Amino acid sequence: MSLAVQAALSGATGRSCGYGAVPAVADKPTGNTIPYTVLYPQGGTASGPPFGDSQADGRLVYQVSSVGTTAEQAEWMADKVRLAFFAKTAKGDFATAIVAAGHTVIGREIDKEDGPTVSNGVYSYISRIVLHVTTPDS
Repeated sequence: MSLAVQAALSGATGRSCGYGAVPAVADKPTGNTIPYTVLYPQGGTASGPPFGDSQADGRLVYQVSSVGTTAEQAEWMADKVRLAFFAKTAKGDFATAIVAAGHTVIGREIDKEDGPTVSNGVYSYISRIVLHVTTPDS
């Protein structure tokens, strides 16, 4: 799931998304050029049958750090992250699909947002996103 979330974020924002670290120079589409995001899986919980079995459900938590050279730029990236996760089409479907083999995202919610902070001249905006996932019958 995490790699699917990373790919969805990168595609929807048009900026690179690192997995637990700053994006590498070669990462698509923008390498480690600021602004970018970093995805940190925070674990999750399962309900029903064991996760991976037919009809199992999971609640997966992700932290997304939006990084910029100014507070405004970090907030702008955080706005792009929210749009990536929550924007809907005219039909009411999520505009950004999160596609992971054998899993279906059935719900999305914001768990927490810490807003912009600065460290060593680099601003970050922390968002925690919850995905509700199921493993439906094939």
